[in-house]
Amino acid sequence: MPGEAVLDLASGAGEPALSAAKRVGPGGSVHGVDLVEAMLAGAIRRATAFDGPPPLFTVADMTALPFEDGSFDRVTCRFGIMFVPDTKACLAETVRVMRSHGKAAFMVWGPLADNTLFTELDQAVTEVLGEDPNHAIDPLFRFDQPGVLASLLEEAGLRNVTEQSLRPTARVPLDKPFWRASLDMLFAPRLASAPEGDRERINAAVASHFSGVAVEGVCPLHLHARIVSGEMP
Repeated sequence: MPGEAVLDLASGAGEPALSAAKRVGPGGSVHGVDLVEAMLAGAIRRATAFDGPPPLFTVADMTALPFEDGSFDRVTCRFGIMFVPDTKACLAETVRVMRSHGKAAFMVWGPLADNTLFTELDQAVTEVLGEDPNHAIDPLFRFDQPGVLASLLEEAGLRNVTEQSLRPTARVPLDKPFWRASLDMLFAPRLASAPEGDRERINAAVASHFSGVAVEGVCPLHLHARIVSGEMP
């Protein structure tokens, strides 16, 4: 809403902080944080070209936020809370920095089987490198079941907790390597330690998998996400 102060957790490349800055307008403010400095480099670069008061970006731990109590009207987090080992500490900090009647919203992934991009990547990498003994992709789906994150928000003291399921389908041209960023991010440790030549084999396997689900050169990517939100008393 116009004039509000918004905190975006795990901002990464800058969204939804940049979009939120447009909505709050010159009377509001947006501050984005991320634990990985390199992730924020793109967000900071985009903010310099922002039309209007730009959001601020700071390297910070979601479990130890560098803000005073009651600093924000809204807290957002898109696909970030799954990677925080201490979820309760993160939510405690979220509650601490929110104002009375403020609202927090967290977007997380639904089940792996409902997300085409991740299932196809996981299968392709497994074909080439074998099963992952560390199950590195599992944290992405920590809150894939209904009610899991909602119960933690209630335990943290938020009220009127709601949960919304989103199941859109994106359609992307097969001739573009749309999967590359997700492959590099989710499977970085395995790719780094893979024998020489396996990266090429993985790329070929990924392309083959997506070709198998494409229709007339277009790949349908089924997505399943949840938005879990709650309000301060």
